Amino acid sequence: MSTPGPSAFPDDAPVPSAAPSPSEAPPPVLPDDAPSPSAAPSRALVVVAHPDDADFGAAGTLATLTDDGVEVTLLVVTRGDQGGAEEEDMSGQTARREAEQRAASAVVGVDDVRFLDGFRDGWLEPTFELQKEIVRVIRQVRPGFIVTQSPERNWERIFASHPDHMAVGEAVIRAVYPAAENPHAWPELVSEHRLPAYKVPEVWLMAHPEPNHTVEITGVFERKVEALRAHASQVGGMPEGALEERLRGWAEVTAQAAGLPEGSLAEAFRRVWINAIPPVE
Repeated sequence: MSTPGPSAFPDDAPVPSAAPSPSEAPPPVLPDDAPSPSAAPSRALVVVAHPDDADFGAAGTLATLTDDGVEVTLLVVTRGDQGGAEEEDMSGQTARREAEQRAASAVVGVDDVRFLDGFRDGWLEPTFELQKEIVRVIRQVRPGFIVTQSPERNWERIFASHPDHMAVGEAVIRAVYPAAENPHAWPELVSEHRLPAYKVPEVWLMAHPEPNHTVEITGVFERKVEALRAHASQVGGMPEGALEERLRGWAEVTAQAAGLPEGSLAEAFRRVWINAIPPVE
């Protein structure tokens, strides 16, 4: 979530309007060993800027994935050290937010939660240092796909387009291609850490202005709400019921835009195929 904390989730924040249909694009040029879309991934990697970002953007999707047996790793670049109210005592905030994220992730079945050191909330840029750390984790996890934040600003959802979010999204894209699949990018990852190059099949971008992939979360919506309630330092000051109402409103609009039946709830992503064959519509 955008920082600082509760002030970044205003009571009058509008429910996003239906997203436009994605523009037509030519098919990508793929390697000969590109996996088929019918090959279900066994591992997924989620990379976000702050604690709670993954839960606002994709908690329902993560619950669905783990219910289906997918092993999910969550990588959080900062510990959200700027995410608090003006009068709040921030001395223990990083420890609080890390504990909140671990508790929230447990609700949706994610046990492997990792935090990077040395990156400051509010100061993120897609530096080579950040890219290297993301490449390291990509090669460790070797995911079937990555979920991350959009590197493009969404003017319809400006609170989702925190500069840190876009910086992480850009760093992930650069890490995915070409760095993670290039053995000569940081060769010490191969020679010293035994982390060979890896080709990421696809990336799912949260809060992208032109989503093209929807995940229905109706059956796991309550777990999304519960996960976000674990982030008490960020949402604890909201009126009773306001968090669930806001999340439900967003999920309803997303489902309607995707043509799902009335009463459905959904999360949407921009799905980018990199080393995988896109499904035939």
